[in-house]
Amino acid sequence: MENNTLLSNEQALGSDQILKVTALLYLKEALIKQEYESCRELIDTAKNLGVDQGDISAVIAEYLNADNPGRQKTSRLRS
Repeated sequence: MENNTLLSNEQALGSDQILKVTALLYLKEALIKQEYESCRELIDTAKNLGVDQGDISAVIAEYLNADNPGRQKTSRLRS
């Protein structure tokens, strides 16, 4: 994920924003490392810090659409 997905360089960050961005980065890192068991807690923490569901979904969607090593791409449609 490019950093500009989470934050543009022109935005000034307050401590609340830093916590939100950090929570999303931890989620992204857990997904990349395939530490799925910690994702639920990281999502809950992000929500408690005020991260929007759309931002969380964007991080997850980016992971699912990326060519991450070790991740098998499978069809969601099964016959």
